[in-house]
Amino acid sequence: MASVAKGALIFMMLGVVTACGPGQEEQAANAEKAKAAQVAFQHELDVVRQARLAELTKPDGWTSLVGLHWIDPGSHYIGSSAGNGIKLSVGPEHLGMIDLAPGRVRFVPDKGAALTLDGQPFTAEAILRADDAPTGPSVIGFDEGKGLATVIKRADRYLLRVKHADAPTRTGFRGIEYWPTAADWRVEGRFVPHEAGKTLEIANIIGTTDAVPNPGAIEFEREGKTFRIEALDEGEETLFLVFADRTSGHGSYPAGRFLDVAKPGATGAVILDFNQSRNPPCAFTAFATCPLPPPENRLDVAIQAGEKTYAHSAP
Repeated sequence: MASVAKGALIFMMLGVVTACGPGQEEQAANAEKAKAAQVAFQHELDVVRQARLAELTKPDGWTSLVGLHWIDPGSHYIGSSAGNGIKLSVGPEHLGMIDLAPGRVRFVPDKGAALTLDGQPFTAEAILRADDAPTGPSVIGFDEGKGLATVIKRADRYLLRVKHADAPTRTGFRGIEYWPTAADWRVEGRFVPHEAGKTLEIANIIGTTDAVPNPGAIEFEREGKTFRIEALDEGEETLFLVFADRTSGHGSYPAGRFLDVAKPGATGAVILDFNQSRNPPCAFTAFATCPLPPPENRLDVAIQAGEKTYAHSAP
């Protein structure tokens, strides 16, 4: 009788072991899948961040900015010597003369300056394109191509933007610090379209405003609350988000951050990966013209993901 009971007990134990075995295997398989997904997620993020770093620090990237000068109507001499109306921090003592009149910006190169225009030797006067031209701005090259000057238009005013490959902000760049990667900051959102043709007034850090196409807003949930970000369309393949949150000035750049989001399909579903939130160019240089978050995009939540404040942020 005892042997029968013992046999039954062994049979029951074997049954328990057999029942537990597949469950453990499933748990182990799920753990492996989760680990592989995390590795793939981090790899995708690393690729984006490497491209971001390369773009920032290339010879004509945002960290190469060395000057931003308003161009008033009339004629102005440009160069690094003290006698110029627009004094450059680097470059030839006399670059040339720029002349702003209604409808055009004319440039006359100095006879002693070795310049290029759009990559070609440049000795005669020319009408310069600004950055709102379909083909982009004209590019004046100096210092054997290390220095570049372009005309940009903000609202109804023009500025001369100057870059140099030897800019201290580029040669002394210290890298980007991030919050730890967090998969839960890759959230699903819903695109809510606006009426066709709607624009949103976006102010920038130099005090001008622009009416930017605003095709809709994106809603997402966090901590049981629904948040909404107005999306901008700058003619790219993605929507552009300019936002501030409770980390702005408390870990992230005070003037807000940027995020690109793939345009929605028919369902309106979108993915917001806040791990890819990035600083505006103004975090790295004092000579950028960065858009500021509109009031609608100041979020009452701490988004501890993406780029932190740069160590040498521009004031």
